[in-house]
Amino acid sequence: MHQEYIIHNDEFIPVNQPILTAHNRGFRYGDGLFESMRMVNGKLKFAEQHADRLKAGMKALKMEGANLLDEYFLKQKTAELCKKNKLKDNVRFRLSVYREGEGLYTPATNKSGYVLEASPLTESTYELNKKGLIVDVYDELTKSVDKLANYKTCNSLVYVMAGLYKKQHSLDEVFILNHNGFLCESISSNVFVVYNKQIYTPALSEGCISGVMRGVVMNIAKTNNIQIVEAQINPEVLKEAEEVFITNAIGGIRWVMGYGRKRYFNEVTKLLSAKLNVL
Repeated sequence: MHQEYIIHNDEFIPVNQPILTAHNRGFRYGDGLFESMRMVNGKLKFAEQHADRLKAGMKALKMEGANLLDEYFLKQKTAELCKKNKLKDNVRFRLSVYREGEGLYTPATNKSGYVLEASPLTESTYELNKKGLIVDVYDELTKSVDKLANYKTCNSLVYVMAGLYKKQHSLDEVFILNHNGFLCESISSNVFVVYNKQIYTPALSEGCISGVMRGVVMNIAKTNNIQIVEAQINPEVLKEAEEVFITNAIGGIRWVMGYGRKRYFNEVTKLLSAKLNVL
């Protein structure tokens, strides 16, 4: 077994070696954010969009160093880690950025540190799931709509609790509502609903993550003259919709088969998934 590594602040560290102390602000306060990225056939996909979102998120959190973590940095560091770990073409990455330094709730400094992790993927395309997902709406906790809601921050308890609900009820995925009771997103994806031959997705003002794949899919639709409407979506629409699908940077597009007794088709989803792989 060859030794696996992560990159911590520009240094290769064995994957099982501790790197954070009890004082780490990411651990203590969830004071940080992260990006999940995918390499397909040796190419980091949508690096520019990931860099843009990371930069915007760091600025929103008032963290320094956003300009250093640009598209070039993402491509460079992911390539270095692949080489070090002898990973081939298809890889999943997680870049975690945290605020460094001392302080209680109030930070002593706004400098940032980062950790980059890599794990191999088997597929070289965004495979559309053969078996559709079974979903439900999770309403025990809601997500608040605020100026940090669109970023992937380390404050993830609503997703953790939704994950426990998903497990407990043997579901494939659950949908999270915002604090006004409207559709927000799923545990790790953005949500799209096909209703009356029109595609709808929660607007960013509804508090969903500004997903990289969400943006990519919306651009694919625009290029192919398929209209997608960003809207406030009542979860009741799920009972009437023709199709429902979810998107994220790792899995691409995945179709939902069932919600309660409702069953969905996947024609539009198949079309968009095929176009995604042409990219």
